[in-house]
Amino acid sequence: MLYALSHPSHPAVPLLADAPKRWQRLLPYAVALILMVVMLPVTIQVLTHDYQLSGGVAGAIGAGQSLPLLMIAHRPLQAWWIVFPAGVAGALFLVGPLEPGHGIWPWPAPTIVGMLFLLFGLGLRERRPALVGVWVVTAVTGLTLGQLEPQLSDGTQLLAIVLSAAALIIGGALRERGEAQRRLVEQETISEAERAHRTLLEERTRIARELHDVVAHHMSMITVQADSAPYRISGLPSEAAEEFASIASSARESLTEMRRLLVVLRSEGTEGERSPQPGLDKIQQLVEATVRAGVPAELSMARELGPGPGSLAVPQAVDLSAYRIVQEALANVVRHAPGAVTRVSVRAEGKDLLVLVVNGPAPEPTSRVEAKGAGGHGLVGMRERVRLTGGTLDTGPLPDGGFRVAARLPLAGADATPAPGSPSPDADSTTPAPGSPSPDADSTTPDADTASPNEKDSPGT
Repeated sequence: MLYALSHPSHPAVPLLADAPKRWQRLLPYAVALILMVVMLPVTIQVLTHDYQLSGGVAGAIGAGQSLPLLMIAHRPLQAWWIVFPAGVAGALFLVGPLEPGHGIWPWPAPTIVGMLFLLFGLGLRERRPALVGVWVVTAVTGLTLGQLEPQLSDGTQLLAIVLSAAALIIGGALRERGEAQRRLVEQETISEAERAHRTLLEERTRIARELHDVVAHHMSMITVQADSAPYRISGLPSEAAEEFASIASSARESLTEMRRLLVVLRSEGTEGERSPQPGLDKIQQLVEATVRAGVPAELSMARELGPGPGSLAVPQAVDLSAYRIVQEALANVVRHAPGAVTRVSVRAEGKDLLVLVVNGPAPEPTSRVEAKGAGGHGLVGMRERVRLTGGTLDTGPLPDGGFRVAARLPLAGADATPAPGSPSPDADSTTPAPGSPSPDADSTTPDADTASPNEKDSPGT
């Protein structure tokens, strides 16, 4: 307690220093200034007229009790060490001139009022040990003075003890409540950051599991080609055959290590994932499943991206990423804007694959609680997939209340020129969802009456 009384528990920063507005930061100083301006002349007036003290003594005592009130905003404990001794000195100076029954003693009314404001400010800044110490010193001093001059004491020191305790308790309660709220905000911020980091790691792990099939396919092809090279190429030197055997062995070892890595990355509930990864050829089924979920959606896909001869070769990673981006975007529409008109466009532009999903505003406002509780990892997954392929992603709301998702994925390693006789990249075929008019009857995008198991569940699984 003695240490708390002699060492402030907070730095010398003003009260409300973290307030967002300037007038809020200046408010404690304004209150302290008004309090000092009012208390100084009132104290001098009361001491000179009611207690018959000389002007010099009254001025010194009034200055000692009033001027330190300016320190309430940033150094209340130091102010108390000035105001309280000045109050005790004032009580001792009043012993001679004051007659029994002609005034309040040992604490005149201005002293009590100024002390209560100071104790309230002290409660807002200091911790419990310091507050208890201040109250004990104030109470013991008041009781001691009352015992020294019982004929002058009228019991007001007991009232001062009760009022000072109330001021300290109220100030301390407000301080502790503010600290609890501040800690809660800090914990929420930390939890939100951890949640975002965990979401990012989950999405990266999920993408890594999906890309295992892509890499495993290429490694398997390397193994098969290296093993079959001696049988396909006649007259192969023995050194070349040994080199092919070494390549096949290294590829098999790499596949084994990849399977071990996949076991590490596999989370609970994913042991049964054995189906091939979807691609652009499954986007129409995804759109149709979205229409059955109540979202009027239509698809516009370039003919050279569909199956068949002359189709554009799209890298498997880009193929999978494009499908997942459309899947996550449509899932967000179902969750946050049910019933909104949605348009999906997939086309090749130069050496890039452009994926665009635009939805209008929801016909009816969506419940904030419902939208918040149904949120997923959509945008995080999109960003990670686009970053993985070296592309760019642009997402954001539209002026009419809708939302836009635009991804540009580089077709690295792909032949961006269609085969002879295939449609040009600019010839898109619009494939509307079932139930909507078809603007292009000769679309080459395959129809599907039912969605695949991945689309039947919920977009994003």
